[in-house]
Amino acid sequence: MSNKRKGSRTERELFQMFIDNCFRAVRVAGSGMMENADCDIIAGKKSKKYCIEAKSTKKTIQYITKDQISRFITFAEIFSLKPVIAIRFNHQGWYFLEPKHLEDSGKNWAASLKQAKTKGKRFSQFFHEKIKNQKTTDYYDELRDIEKE
Repeated sequence: MSNKRKGSRTERELFQMFIDNCFRAVRVAGSGMMENADCDIIAGKKSKKYCIEAKSTKKTIQYITKDQISRFITFAEIFSLKPVIAIRFNHQGWYFLEPKHLEDSGKNWAASLKQAKTKGKRFSQFFHEKIKNQKTTDYYDELRDIEKE
């Protein structure tokens, strides 16, 4: 499977997670391929709006060029979106990091699995407010259990 197909599949998987959790979301056409497509997904609900850069790796570290992160942050600032790096490590699931938690590795920014586990959060931790309704709390607890599998 080509890297482009893998990336598209990863973006669709993440997009569906937002939809399943009552967010409005759009995949950005040409993300990673066109000059001005500087993020993969834009998602939000009420007053919370996010700009998402999605990555997937079978390794224990994900590198992202400094230029790509710079353009991503600029894009987020222009549209008043919160920038989020979403990384799916094979057999570990999704982790969500703010760009400030990436490590400088010279020419690139990097996020290791170890770093994602300490500085990053799972979907429900990163994107959900404190839940007041117990029925809703039970639902999100079930989602967290599914994410751990």
